[in-house]
Amino acid sequence: MDHADHLPPSRAGALTLLGGTLAFDFANTSSGRGWPSHQEHLRAATDVVDWAEHVKLLSSADAAWLRGVLAEDAALADLLLGRAVSTREDIHAICVEIAAGRAVPPLRLDSLGRAHAANLAHARLVDENGRYVWSWEPRQWPVEALLGPIVLSALTTLTQGDLARLKRCENEKCGWVFFDTTKNRSRRWCEMEICGNRAKQKRFAARAR
Repeated sequence: MDHADHLPPSRAGALTLLGGTLAFDFANTSSGRGWPSHQEHLRAATDVVDWAEHVKLLSSADAAWLRGVLAEDAALADLLLGRAVSTREDIHAICVEIAAGRAVPPLRLDSLGRAHAANLAHARLVDENGRYVWSWEPRQWPVEALLGPIVLSALTTLTQGDLARLKRCENEKCGWVFFDTTKNRSRRWCEMEICGNRAKQKRFAARAR
């Protein structure tokens, strides 16, 4: 039996969106990297589509169309999943280094820059309610239409955002990243009700011992 058969269903289409930006929410489609409790939600190309529909990157009609295409085109499915996971890991690795106050490896930045250039080659600049934005046609360039806005979100934050607000959840077994919008930059957890409470319970147990 395949190892994937033992895993719970992917929650890519229902994950809580706590990152504060599109790119950070995408980075959080995996948690617990390096731990036995690791949860990977992008296991198939259709998981990427489910997530994109969840965050409204794709309309329901375009998502249904793309699922049908992927079912018939294994090469496209492999390309989408491979590029999605590679992009996600670049974004997450960059965020982790910045949150820790460390220099980001140039290879990660170069990889993200190349991904942006590849995606942008298939984008158009369009007028959207009086402002100009990059737009992709999902039925013509499905891979770029999904990943283009994500990479653009990451680069916008990296080049224009207050990077002191970029943080990693203090639960080491979580690893989710987020943009801290609290007034005094005091947010420590991706979600207080989950990771924050787990940390409290761990401290209580330690004191009891």
